[in-house]
Amino acid sequence: MILTVLKSKLAYVKVTQTELFYEGSITIDEDWMDQANLIENEQVHVVNTNNGERLVTYVIKGTRGSRQICLNGPAARKGEVGDELVIISYVQVRQDELPLIPVVVQMKEDQG
Repeated sequence: MILTVLKSKLAYVKVTQTELFYEGSITIDEDWMDQANLIENEQVHVVNTNNGERLVTYVIKGTRGSRQICLNGPAARKGEVGDELVIISYVQVRQDELPLIPVVVQMKEDQG
């Protein structure tokens, strides 16, 4: 049996920018991508804790150390600068590969 389980979560990052006229996706600081075990073009679910919006998109690598979280394209309509997001990735595994310990990065205190 194949199950879809939590791979990683980047919790409580703040939107620093929105770019409506862009192809789409979410740009994430490369340092944070490393911490959360995310790779460029990986599908992620994005949950906005301020307004309850949810979306599925893919990751674009942001400048390392920039602390950037940018909602691009139509995703820019799902949040505003300063909103807190939870960015979630999943992986499909066979049941015999469980348990999988997800990476959870809490950014609430770190982002400033």
